[in-house]
Amino acid sequence: MSDSGRILRIGNASGFYGDRFDAMREMLTGGPLDVLTGDYLAELTLLILGRDRLRDPRLGYAKTFLRQLEECLGIAQERGVRIVANAGGLNPAGLAGAVRELSERVGVPVRVAHVEGDALPLPDGALTANAYLGGGGIAACLRGGADVVVTGRVTDAALVTGPAAWWFGWGPEEYDALAGAVVAGHVLECGTQATGGNYSFFTDFAGRDLVRPGFPLAEIHADGSSVITKHPGTGGVVDTGTVTAQLLYETSGARYAGPDVTARLDTVRLDQDGPDRVRITGVRGEAPPPTLKAGINRIGGWRNEVVFVLTGLDVEAKADLVREQVEDAFARAKSRPAVVNWELSRTDREDASTEECASALLRLVVRDSDPEAVGRVVSGAAIELALGSYPGFHVTAPPGKGAPYGVFSAVYVDAGAVEHVAVLPDGVRELIHPGAATARLEVVPEPPLPPFAPPGPTRRVPLGSVAGARSGDKGGDVNVGVWVRSDAAWRWLAHALTVDNFRQLIPEVRELTVVRHLLPNLRALNFVVEGLLGEGVASQGRFDPQGKGVGEWLRSREVAVPVDLLG
Repeated sequence: MSDSGRILRIGNASGFYGDRFDAMREMLTGGPLDVLTGDYLAELTLLILGRDRLRDPRLGYAKTFLRQLEECLGIAQERGVRIVANAGGLNPAGLAGAVRELSERVGVPVRVAHVEGDALPLPDGALTANAYLGGGGIAACLRGGADVVVTGRVTDAALVTGPAAWWFGWGPEEYDALAGAVVAGHVLECGTQATGGNYSFFTDFAGRDLVRPGFPLAEIHADGSSVITKHPGTGGVVDTGTVTAQLLYETSGARYAGPDVTARLDTVRLDQDGPDRVRITGVRGEAPPPTLKAGINRIGGWRNEVVFVLTGLDVEAKADLVREQVEDAFARAKSRPAVVNWELSRTDREDASTEECASALLRLVVRDSDPEAVGRVVSGAAIELALGSYPGFHVTAPPGKGAPYGVFSAVYVDAGAVEHVAVLPDGVRELIHPGAATARLEVVPEPPLPPFAPPGPTRRVPLGSVAGARSGDKGGDVNVGVWVRSDAAWRWLAHALTVDNFRQLIPEVRELTVVRHLLPNLRALNFVVEGLLGEGVASQGRFDPQGKGVGEWLRSREVAVPVDLLG
């Protein structure tokens, strides 16, 4: 444990596998840090790593992390920065061994530890099965003297709760402090989404460098409160809006349950603490649940896709013709794929000045358990129409033979049945026992709606004129966080954007279950839409398979807004 009276400065250098390669160097050289984290895993990433490991059992981890370390291991050692990353994926022991080999090769001696135990027995037909572990194993590795800690599937926030528990010596029942670290970890986990990336009101930041936003860091205090900031001179912006947007990302209601603690998001308070500094206080925590979330990836079948370009006049008629021709080809082949989806996107404009602006896209997506059913049957049907279909026939890319797609599902397992192990630098294996869990928490009452007098004159404008949004995937569900920046706007939003109105604005969800959560401290609503993404991102069942654009689509829809709120 380090000096528990001193602030812990903990940064992030990766929000996903494939994030900015130079970020690790930038964070290590940009200013003082105690710990640098990297989040490399997502539901889709584990499927990719699973397929890697099928080809070579020695793989299964994020190879980018090793290349970054090759450049940065010496810098981290010189500056006394410990590195914690979940880049171990499906093979944390393999990555730990590779880091040791790298250490010897570059002449920078480091003590390496890893966390394992998240891998679960594979159900029939599964490619990967992993429980989401907490930060206890990371804390144990750091107490054991590790300079580099690599893990498999831990919660994203565990990359912060583990180092914070080690640094301050928190016990497993210091729920408020741990909950504060979870909130800080959730803000950091997606990298530059906390510093102006993917931010609804980015046009307000005129004159600020959004071309290359800096990565975020948190200054965590012994009570779990924190300040979110970034290194001086780096791009981007940290304000209460950018932090609010990230807090709403991929969460739902008042309780944010995890293996270390259940954080109460309805207690979070944000305050601007100076330029590019946002203070987070007031976070309350409760006992974690007795179960751990586990993610299971399967190969769901095979898919193929053809995108037909329809240019100029008679777009609807052209789409009808090619659909009829392809369906006729399927009938003649006597091998129609099990699932056939057509989607026409009217991206064309009248009297367009370029051919691209005069064109619409007709997307054909097929799925089947048999690769033959989505291969030659589909590509042949499309190719053979080249000279006998609608005028101007062409496609965006040559049809292929199809490819496998994945299906993600979430299950819950008894926390006590998962063997969470920290493998220390000296090889000692330390079993991490789950903290005291609660089988049942009292229901958090829905906060009362703020008082709102009937509005005066209104004007129909895009919702985004007054509200920001951020959306993302959770398996087959999508969450859409919506927030405003003034108390007056919050009083209006809480009454105006009901579930029924949300369904009217987003017609795709009209037949789906939609749950609305109020977070008054953040002036925010969170909508969880069940099943919008089908079988998850890897199945690529939707135009926007991760639901990243749903929030911005919502902001583009017109609603009646009180004129007083429009400035």
